[in-house]
Amino acid sequence: MLYSKIEGEGKPFIIMHGFLGMSDNWKTLAGQYVEAGFQVHILDLRNHGRSFHSDEWSYEAMVKDVFEYCQANQLTKIDILGHSMGGKVAMLFATTHPEIVDKLIVADIGPRFYKQHHQDILAGLNAVDFSVKPSRNDVEAIVAQYVPDFGTRQFLLKNLYWKEPGQLAFRFNLEVFNNNLDAIGKALAEDLVFNNPTLFIRGGESGYILDSDFDAIRQHFPNVKFETIPNAGHWLHAENPKMFFEMTTEFLKE
Repeated sequence: MLYSKIEGEGKPFIIMHGFLGMSDNWKTLAGQYVEAGFQVHILDLRNHGRSFHSDEWSYEAMVKDVFEYCQANQLTKIDILGHSMGGKVAMLFATTHPEIVDKLIVADIGPRFYKQHHQDILAGLNAVDFSVKPSRNDVEAIVAQYVPDFGTRQFLLKNLYWKEPGQLAFRFNLEVFNNNLDAIGKALAEDLVFNNPTLFIRGGESGYILDSDFDAIRQHFPNVKFETIPNAGHWLHAENPKMFFEMTTEFLKE
């Protein structure tokens, strides 16, 4: 079963992080959704955070996990939000289990195929040799050689934890990502459609969702609304959480 944090009372609202992320990335916003009247479930997807590791890693497997999570927690009518990789999971979940999903929110990812672009990040993570018992500063210095952006590094290094006294490790399953990296870019199958209300939010400076993607998104999600957070990149929910929260709650309360 997936690891989750459940807070609040009200309509169930599932939130799913992106690649190399975890539920903790959504902690602050989750608290705001609780105050807005939702029962919030922030998940760690398989091979991420505190959830289980598995050699099988695909969108189909992640959707199966979420479906089993909903069954175990008796969630029958939910709203669902996913960012990046989590957005792809949310899209596939909504189109294959539409009887469970009322509203869908997708943050800065489209249904199309995305070619691999995480090579530098993975090179930096793979360059860390935990057998020599590096400190947190040592790990950051190594990753910095490959990932110069401070914000991206801090996001990645949230995955560091003390596996045992004096021994750090990453929470995610790096070996499986190395072996199955193409899985993350997979497109949503062309025949999949979700007819309920859907919101796609993009970062104005991101480039993950282009104007030219709108027609293809409408084919999968005919009841779609588009929003853009200006001056925000791919981590739009962290760069402008106030606007992100306002856009999403307005949509959920409609």
